Order: sequence, then structure tokens, then C-alpha cells
Amino acid sequence: MTEDLRNSLSERMRKQIDFILEIDKEKNIFRQTHITGYGRNENDAEHAWHMAIMAFLLAEYSNEKIDVARVMMMCLIHDVVEIDAGDTYAYDTEGLKTQKEREEAAKERIYSLLPADQKKVLTEIFDEFEENKTPEAKFAHAMDNFQPILLNDSNGGKDWIAHEVCKSQVYKRQTKSREGSEQIFDVIDRIIKENAKTGNLRDE
Repeated sequence: MTEDLRNSLSERMRKQIDFILEIDKEKNIFRQTHITGYGRNENDAEHAWHMAIMAFLLAEYSNEKIDVARVMMMCLIHDVVEIDAGDTYAYDTEGLKTQKEREEAAKERIYSLLPADQKKVLTEIFDEFEENKTPEAKFAHAMDNFQPILLNDSNGGKDWIAHEVCKSQVYKRQTKSREGSEQIFDVIDRIIKENAKTGNLRDE
């Protein structure tokens, strides 16, 4: 976009476009989980898209009635902060100690690119997800946890094997999944047990 074209836009639209371009960087943040077929690591944008589709398809299994569109927005924006904060692996105990601080700083910088009213809306959705108190947040967390479980299982547990993850670690992380959906947790539970039985998850 030329400077002349940019200057011809309203300040509001310039801010919105700046934000749109900034969040494209999410495609460069790679996760530990590999895509189906174990071809390569997935990126944050792919993870968010996958979660949002899952939320739409699996909404009927939520423990409580939910606003599906709000859940989908939570899924789509929850990892935007990782543009600055980086991806923190679920079982990285050291990284988890500073995750909150890093992500709060990133939230303020990135969402401040938006017009004030849209910043308010998106930060409220982000904070709702983080607080994990509403039915929507609980179901979004279930999607956030179920998605990598499905990919790990489809790839023969290779990411779990590579990181020497044990069954108890996975169960600890999946506590939030049960709060969002008992039925989805039941599937997760069976996947964990199958992978423990085959040795993909260490039995500790």
C-alpha cells in the first residue's frame, strides 16, 4: 500500500489494516505439534482455525448452552499474543512460569493497534478465555486441548514420544477439557489410555 493510499484512509481503517497485517505474523509461530501425517509443525494460525471449526462442529457436546460465535472468536484470537510472547509448550515447566507476564505485555501492544472500541471487545474476549469461568471459555479450552490430542494421536504419538511426555502430564492438562465437555473428555480419556497402552505416553 502506497503512502498516498494509506493517508487517504480514515484513521480507523488505517488502524484496522495495521492490526490485520500484524496478526498475519501468527503464521510464523510454530508449535510443537505436527500436522496430520507428521509432515511439519503446525503454526498458531492453523491451530486457531482448526479450533474454531471444531467449536462449530462440536458445540452440541458442550456441558452448557454456549454462544458458538463467541467461542469461535476466542479460538481465533487466543494465541495472537504469541506473535510477541512465542509459543510456550504445554509441558515446558520453566516457560510456563513467565508465560502470563509475556502474554499480557503482548496483548497490550498488539490489541492497541486497533481502534479503542475494537481493542476493548477483543481484549475482553481474550481475558474471558484466560479466566476460564464462562461456559464459552470452558468450551474453548476444551477445543484448545482436544485439537493437539487428535493430531498427536493421528501421528502415532510421535510428539509425545519426542518430548518424553507421561500420561499424568496429559491428564493434568486435560482438567479444563472436562469443565467444557464431559463427552469430549471421555474421548480424550480413551485416546490417552490407548497411547499409554502402546507406549506412546510414558506410564508415570
